[in-house]
Amino acid sequence: MVSFLYSSVGHGGASGYLALMILFDFSPEKMKSTALLLNLFVAAVSFYHFYKEGYFNSRLFWLFAIASIPFAFLGGFLTIDFFYYKKILGFLLIFAVCRILVSNNLTQKKTRDLKTWHGLIIGSIIGFFSGLIGIGGGIILTPIILIMNYGGIKEAAAVSALFIFVNSAAGIFGQFSSGVIYESKLLYLVFLSLIGGFFGSYFGSKKLNNSFLRFLLGVVLLVASFKLFIV
Repeated sequence: MVSFLYSSVGHGGASGYLALMILFDFSPEKMKSTALLLNLFVAAVSFYHFYKEGYFNSRLFWLFAIASIPFAFLGGFLTIDFFYYKKILGFLLIFAVCRILVSNNLTQKKTRDLKTWHGLIIGSIIGFFSGLIGIGGGIILTPIILIMNYGGIKEAAAVSALFIFVNSAAGIFGQFSSGVIYESKLLYLVFLSLIGGFFGSYFGSKKLNNSFLRFLLGVVLLVASFKLFIV
């Protein structure tokens, strides 16, 4: 269900998986590695559907991704205290929810070009926190693209999906470098998340209109942040 809902807006679902794992008292190490792994596969299938429908902006992606990949690797290599882990994640989710409150006004404006240095700075910051916390960065990147009018919601979904994929991969490599081992039983979760991700991104890219996608994105982020602020 998490992967279905998130992939419909071009996300991998990491914040949703993390919220569920907090509910069931997973350790921060397992939370981070599991979320990144599921993110990797769901973001890939989500990108496929949005790309196939012609919503991908390659320039927008590369300006964010070039700096984000090495910083995601660095963040994946580092560890963080569990208390600060939850607080940082909660802050990032609330930031994303704030975007939903103003989305109706923003989507009416004409899109503008992203300056190179803006993309590099934003990408490096998002990449670092993505690797550190175990998210792909879509919950931060999507609001930025929409707030700054760099693209529409489906274009933001396509760019965010590939951005999530490369950051998740970099974060996983960073974890491998720090000695993290993935258990084979995670393949069951990968399989289930792929099913949800395939159908979610299919409906998001082909069937759902922008207004409903904005509503879904708001629901996704609110649900994911709720548990973090009551623990």
